[in-house]
Amino acid sequence: MNEDLRQPRLLTFYQVYLDRLDGSAFSSRVGDCYMAGTLQRLVGHSMCEIRRAAVLALGYLGDYESNSTLGAALLDKDRTVRTLAENGIRQVWTRAAGDKDRTQLDTIIRLNAARQFGEVVRMASDLIEHTPAFAEAWNQRAYAHHALGHYNQSVRDCHEALEINPYHFIAAVGMGRAYLELGNPVFALESFRRALQLNPDLEGVRVQANRLAKLVEGT
Repeated sequence: MNEDLRQPRLLTFYQVYLDRLDGSAFSSRVGDCYMAGTLQRLVGHSMCEIRRAAVLALGYLGDYESNSTLGAALLDKDRTVRTLAENGIRQVWTRAAGDKDRTQLDTIIRLNAARQFGEVVRMASDLIEHTPAFAEAWNQRAYAHHALGHYNQSVRDCHEALEINPYHFIAAVGMGRAYLELGNPVFALESFRRALQLNPDLEGVRVQANRLAKLVEGT
């Protein structure tokens, strides 16, 4: 079955999802009919409903190969596509390693939420040593370092996360906040602007960047 014939089915799945909000059923139906590569192509479709459906599906089904596609969708002209892309790309970031590493990352994320920052640094360091190209592990450790007041270490970890994953707008925001704590508004502004280039819908970051611009540039 060619791609054009599949599009109405994708829209049907999406419409059912909107009625029922059953993500499991939606991802199962889409996964039975579509490969990730096809969904990635449909993210560039002229119909915003198809782009929405494809981005939503990649959030459920896509692996790290979908990162650049979802990163581009953060700039889509349709607000719903952008929102779905932001939610989806965060999920994709956690899938950039094997099952064992992903399980460890899940634990690290829960520990950060529980404010067990010292344990996060320990576990994330072990994960990074084992899988150094796992950008989200660096980002999670950066968050813990920031919470512990280790701002230089947080900057370094955010930088590494962005080197591995140039779409990681969360790491760019974290870097900006760490630079602020270090008393470096120029680098903070640069980091916030980088985050906004990746994800223009970060309204809180935009407000902060505008305030910093007045301070740094007098604009």
